[in-house]
Amino acid sequence: MSRGTVVAKRYAKALFQLALEQGLVAQTEDQLKLVVTVVESDAQIRAFLTAPNITLETKIQTLNNAFSGKASPIVLNTISLLLERGREGSLAAVLEAYLNVAGESLGRADADVTSAKALSDSEQQKLAEKFGTLLGKTIRVTNTVNKDLLGGVTVRIGDTLYDGSLRTKLDRLEKSLLTAVN
Repeated sequence: MSRGTVVAKRYAKALFQLALEQGLVAQTEDQLKLVVTVVESDAQIRAFLTAPNITLETKIQTLNNAFSGKASPIVLNTISLLLERGREGSLAAVLEAYLNVAGESLGRADADVTSAKALSDSEQQKLAEKFGTLLGKTIRVTNTVNKDLLGGVTVRIGDTLYDGSLRTKLDRLEKSLLTAVN
């Protein structure tokens, strides 16, 4: 585990504890996602945050003004702390770690489902129920379409990949047949 990952987990755990104490776990997640999305999607903002000729106070004040009313003080203070410590590049890692920490604590997990066609809400709900029962957690499904799968789905929850794609089944069948022939 890299040093950056360990540091991100520490910030995420501290932020989660504060959010839990204030009953703002879900809101904090949404606010942190907003900040990370804005920062990660704009090269000028990233350049601003890393520019050595701009004072720390200016960076913090600008972010506070930009996200005032959109992010709680605990989120803004966490971001300020990251800036003060020169860890502005860790924002996305802190969000990922926060999602993991909150998920573990609340018995929740995110499933990234890739399918050959978009899944309906009922199909996503069925997958969430199936994997929720399997893992004993509440599952939130995010669906991505990849036409190369041909059919079936792949489901990634944390570090585990459940591959039920037609492409993989065909590959296994081909290997099995080649082994049987040789």
